[in-house]
Amino acid sequence: MSLSSRPRAAALALALAVTFTGVAFAPATVTAAPKATVDIPYEEFTLPNGLRVVVHTDRKAPIVAVNLWYHVGSKDEPAGRTGFAHLFEHLMFNGSENHRGEYFEPFELVGATDMNGTTNSDRTNYFQNVPTTALDMALWMESDRMGHLLGAIDQKVLDEQRGVVQNEKREGENQPYGQVWDALGKALYPKTHPYHHSTIGSMADLDAASLDDVKGWFRTWYGPNNAVLVLAGDIDVATAKEKVTRFFGDIPATPTMAQPKVDVAPLAQSTRATMTDKVPQARIHRVWNVAQVGTPEFDKLQLFAQVLGGSKSSRLDKRLLHEEKLVDNVSAAAYPMQLSSNFVITADVKQGVDPAKVEAIIDEELKKLLRDGPTKTELEQARTVFKAGFVRGIERIGGSGGKADALAECTVYTGDPGCFRDSLKIIDTASATDLGKVANTWLTKGSHTLVVVPGDRTAVTEDASVTPAPLTLPPVDAKYTTTPATVDRSLGVPQTTRYPDLKFPSLQRATLKNGTTVILAERHDIPVVQMSYEFTGGFSADQGRKLGTSSFAMGMMDEGAGELDALAFGDRAESLGANLGAGASLDGGKAYLSALKQNLDPSVALFSKMLREPRFDQKEIDRVKATWIAGIKQEKARPNGAALRVLPPLLYGQGHAYAMPFSGSGTEESIASLTRDDLVDFHRDWVRPQDATLIVVGDTTLKEIVPLLDKHLGDWKPTGDAPPRPQIGEVARPAKPRVFLIDQPGAVQANIFAGEVVPSTKDADSVRFDIANSVLGGEFSSRLNMNLREGKHWAYGAYSFSANALGQRPWMAFAPVQIDKTADSLKELQREITDYASGKAPPQPEEVAKIQATEIRSLPGAFETGSAVLGAISGIVRYDRPDDYVFQRKAQIEALTPEQVKAAAATLDPKALTWVVVGDLKQIEKPVRALNLGEVHVLDADGNTIAAKP
Repeated sequence: MSLSSRPRAAALALALAVTFTGVAFAPATVTAAPKATVDIPYEEFTLPNGLRVVVHTDRKAPIVAVNLWYHVGSKDEPAGRTGFAHLFEHLMFNGSENHRGEYFEPFELVGATDMNGTTNSDRTNYFQNVPTTALDMALWMESDRMGHLLGAIDQKVLDEQRGVVQNEKREGENQPYGQVWDALGKALYPKTHPYHHSTIGSMADLDAASLDDVKGWFRTWYGPNNAVLVLAGDIDVATAKEKVTRFFGDIPATPTMAQPKVDVAPLAQSTRATMTDKVPQARIHRVWNVAQVGTPEFDKLQLFAQVLGGSKSSRLDKRLLHEEKLVDNVSAAAYPMQLSSNFVITADVKQGVDPAKVEAIIDEELKKLLRDGPTKTELEQARTVFKAGFVRGIERIGGSGGKADALAECTVYTGDPGCFRDSLKIIDTASATDLGKVANTWLTKGSHTLVVVPGDRTAVTEDASVTPAPLTLPPVDAKYTTTPATVDRSLGVPQTTRYPDLKFPSLQRATLKNGTTVILAERHDIPVVQMSYEFTGGFSADQGRKLGTSSFAMGMMDEGAGELDALAFGDRAESLGANLGAGASLDGGKAYLSALKQNLDPSVALFSKMLREPRFDQKEIDRVKATWIAGIKQEKARPNGAALRVLPPLLYGQGHAYAMPFSGSGTEESIASLTRDDLVDFHRDWVRPQDATLIVVGDTTLKEIVPLLDKHLGDWKPTGDAPPRPQIGEVARPAKPRVFLIDQPGAVQANIFAGEVVPSTKDADSVRFDIANSVLGGEFSSRLNMNLREGKHWAYGAYSFSANALGQRPWMAFAPVQIDKTADSLKELQREITDYASGKAPPQPEEVAKIQATEIRSLPGAFETGSAVLGAISGIVRYDRPDDYVFQRKAQIEALTPEQVKAAAATLDPKALTWVVVGDLKQIEKPVRALNLGEVHVLDADGNTIAAKP
């Protein structure tokens, strides 16, 4: 469950949005935007009770995306009931009259993927991908909570979920800049406007919510006539009509509630405010209220935002980041909403720079673009970003942002499931004059500027609580009728007895002239080819080097190559609709390319240039270095980031190849000291074609791709001998528990981590340990989360995981908890881990069976996308696994017994845990010491001891 306090993108952005790393426009080259030759065909029908159903058939995987949107969000909450829509999203995950228990459990048992629910200002949605054979179960569950929920909501459930939501609110506010959107809503819209208050609501209104209030809220909004159901994937309209009628047809309609009128509420004059927060640098937000979603004006504003601040060589990036070097990040974007969208410019100001200087340049560049409009090149490349994103985006049938989401959003906001086609047409045909006209209409009105500066955290004042007016409901429209019930709900959730078989593409191999092994998995559903060049090295190759060298060097590879400087390189990539870059992980590095099939040859040529001829220009090194160091400061300002920087060095000890911040970003000092020679040396040593593997997934064949790769990469020869692999030594666990506290003054939560080393990913029993971990903390319904979230409601979530590694893996349990429950939560985590690992509370057969079911039955849908296939092959390469590893792993999980999982759980040693707690030291230190959990040390954000007591 999650809250979307800002709206997710509209249907166009949902289908089109894609993140490009190191990508920019080329003023010297104009390439026509790719034609969107793919579509989202659909059929639709409406039940007599008003439920509108949209069906999209996609048979590439034996799964169906179920996506149900209720047209109710925080905009519909009257004064005194703020936060009700989001609270109810949580309540609807807590079971129904005919399924008493957690909503997630039946879905976990059938292997559902991409499952969640979200709330924003305009709508509430629930979504899950299920095996085709489990569709009856999914529809039964969704229909039972739509038509049979109220009897399952009692005071205990209300109190539990209210506590969870309040911890979610604290978790958000505890982050740097975490109160920005709450403050912006209050500044941008008057109190009477539906967008004035935040989606998560006020603590006072959540506290005041009574059982009668929430039941009245449900009766008002959550009927079939206020919902849209999208089914996408392995289904057809005839099957959908039969099943949806059977499960939903007898649910009566609710009153037809009027949607608020569109009220863009542009500001009459510009306003500004300053907020202090525990942040490492000033951040500027400048926001306009602009045209609502579903209008041509909004689509054109998205294009305008792309030109202004959407890519590496946008107007703002060129001026502020590359030329004058006054910011570490800058962006412009249009956020779509039903009543009033927002056009937002955001800039992270470099330390020591006056924000007013940055604001003046933003204003100057905006006025220039408003006056002159975009160039032909800028406009064509902005189109390319959206059209290439569309092609990539519609590969996914479900989840947040897949095809089902695009169809649902179009239907809810415009009444037309295919509204994305109109948006694409606008993107295709909008002229520079069109963009200038729309931008001058909306961006010359008043705006609000909020500057967040370092200082003490100041809470955003909540509006005074008021007593809500009684709900008065209109009668149900007589046009809605029901069909006779054909489902005996007393029999409980339909049981799924058959499951689709796991399918994984065959892996084809070849060897390039340069010695690289090519592995190809063909996928012809969209005209895209993805590549990942897998190298050894990674963070562990920083051993003997400056920390962060691997990440920094790989990250610099797309900052100019060959004759192309950083901007020209990004320009070329974006003009091709290509997405490329490089990065490092713990035990390796990789360079990646996602290319449109129609531009495959020139995209591979650019990829080759990046691999072989990175420029490492000093001016770009200096620019990226400053931004990188600012990013490290941001890491340390975030509670989880701070903990994950200090925990690995504590687990592995000084000098170990893994003893570094979990992000691999290095330290401020190490990055500051990096030289160009350091980067050149790393590239020479570790980006080498010999002993490397190039994974290719997508719309190509071995016959086609190998000659093309040899054309651009076949004569690539390394310089010198390859260095020895990093030495990853074994480390002993500590003899007794240790506790480390990091002060975060004013924090309203404490972020608790417990960690220790466990055997390598390559260990013969690693799969058994993974299943043992899942029982403890790997799933929503696992022990840790059910205790601290659902049982105690002290946390928004509590989980455990182990990261992959060639050496000993880091295992961690974590929970962000309300500050006054820090010691109690530590005690509960310690008890849960101890009882589980010692065998006092061993894994039960039903727990093991549930994890087995989740793991095995999710596999047919796990490889829906090319990226998922590529990731699996990457693991096969990195950990020397056989080609049929996904099948072997499935067989291992199927054969597991509770006794084997119990033995794997004993891998954990509760007496050797290292605890890291980030919170307000004044509130947490004394109660944590009183637990006598272990020797307590107080650290600074760099992991240096600043106080220690026995």
